[in-house]
Amino acid sequence: MIRISALALTALALQPVSPAVAKPPSSTAAATSCKQADGHAVISSPTGGQISVRTIGTGQPVLMIPSLGRGVSDFDDLAARLARKGWMIILPDPRGIGDSTGPKPASLFDLAQDVASVIETLCDGPVDVVGHAFGNRVARALATAHPARVRRIALLAGGGEVTPSPEFIAALEGSFAQGIKPDELRLRDLQLAFFAAGNDASIWLTGWHPATARQQMTAAQATKTDTWWSGGTAPLMLVQATEDPIAPAGNAEALRRDVGDRLVLVELSHASHAILPEQPKAVAALLSAYFGGLSDERKLQSLTDQSVRKPSKRDKKHKKSPE
Repeated sequence: MIRISALALTALALQPVSPAVAKPPSSTAAATSCKQADGHAVISSPTGGQISVRTIGTGQPVLMIPSLGRGVSDFDDLAARLARKGWMIILPDPRGIGDSTGPKPASLFDLAQDVASVIETLCDGPVDVVGHAFGNRVARALATAHPARVRRIALLAGGGEVTPSPEFIAALEGSFAQGIKPDELRLRDLQLAFFAAGNDASIWLTGWHPATARQQMTAAQATKTDTWWSGGTAPLMLVQATEDPIAPAGNAEALRRDVGDRLVLVELSHASHAILPEQPKAVAALLSAYFGGLSDERKLQSLTDQSVRKPSKRDKKHKKSPE
């Protein structure tokens, strides 16, 4: 492991850059080059603390931001798939997970600053960004406040405007209560909130950081949705899981309404809020195509549909619905 200090940055206020003045990176800009840092670096952030980051592969960089209370290792399978296709994957752990540290974030823009510091330190230009679930909010806050750091954004399970029902919110909170709530009850919560019928929720029984999740939820609640919702002026792709109760389809409809043709919308069947462990092949194929320059919705949808894993009869037979 090596330690890299972030370049000197002027501290940004929490108020985001107005979309009226934010300028997206030029589509004709030269390819971004990023340091591999021997695969692992610890980068200081102006907000106080440090961010531990891994890099995998070589090529055009893609940075990934994980879900609520979870580490960036959730992306390991996806990262390996994309690295084999010729991408460089940048994997920063959020503060409070692994070797990443920092004070309690006051807003989503504090967490976005952490990511911006990673990009500025490792890369000489903008990168493509993937935000999963809670990470989709941080990704859009990043593109709003730091437009020069973001080329394109892929939102996996992109909620924020349409509020889930109380039963699903309770299941979400129960899911991340690792070590607090009995696993047999958490398994029901995970199946209800995160996994589609026929998909194995037990693979997410571990990997949760309850204290970090609570801090992230507080930061999200302290940040007005309209300050990050549109993602600045960056091109957006939203992957809408068809069985997702936490980020239901109403969010996709609202985002289309607000950003228009800047949004590419693709439906992902046989998936819920977890997405990554549910449909790894389809997600990898879709991201590779989109970040490779394909923005035609119909072609992306067709590619996704061809790559989706459908639950087998055995999966359905042995999977019990939550009681």
